[in-house]
Amino acid sequence: MADLSGRVALVTGAGSGIGKACAERLRSDGATVVTLDISGEVDHEIDVRSESEIEALVASILSAHGQLDIVVNAAGVAGGGPVHMVPLEEWDRVMSINLTGTFLVCKHAVAAMLQHKRGSVINIASVEGIEGTEGGSAYNASKAGVILLTKTMAIDYGIHGIRANAICPGGIDTPMLRQFIDAPGLEKYRDTMLDAHMLGRFGQPEEIAAVAAFLASDDASFVTGHALVADGGMTAGLRAGLFENF
Repeated sequence: MADLSGRVALVTGAGSGIGKACAERLRSDGATVVTLDISGEVDHEIDVRSESEIEALVASILSAHGQLDIVVNAAGVAGGGPVHMVPLEEWDRVMSINLTGTFLVCKHAVAAMLQHKRGSVINIASVEGIEGTEGGSAYNASKAGVILLTKTMAIDYGIHGIRANAICPGGIDTPMLRQFIDAPGLEKYRDTMLDAHMLGRFGQPEEIAAVAAFLASDDASFVTGHALVADGGMTAGLRAGLFENF
């Protein structure tokens, strides 16, 4: 377990899935955690696309706690399709939440961190931001943007004691994943996606939360600008079934 005693953390998308697990893990490791989402059991019901509300929330955290040490950007939505079939409104929805929302939280959180010359920003991206997937268009583009945003932040703020890293999960058993793999007619998609994970299973939100806790801790004090893949071997390469019987 990481020792995050005395740290103050902000976690977005904390109403369910990875965000909820991250909030619970950081809290169990000793951090004071402030949570937000558009719904669920969170401290603040805020849409990450609302800059005024994000700015006000960060100000309130500083007023109440005097510092902001950790940010986990887990708010996100799925969406996409073949490019010629994606309405502009759908493209804008996915990009505005996944990428612009992450940017806005980072913008105001980093401004707070600069006051104390320390901090850890952890952005939840995806393996789909590293390599393409069929029909991934908007989602993949948004997560690729999150990765490059994170790397750029590491360059800009490292000299000020602020680290920025991304986590790139594979298939994680969350409500977002379940809406696809449990849908009628998508059994082949589910089985193909599951088979792509070399560990033979989907991950659990708590496993991504453990990675976030590491990146937030002093154990990761020399880690910045990294897109850490936690995907059960999904991006390791091709498994052809030659050696499954030993």
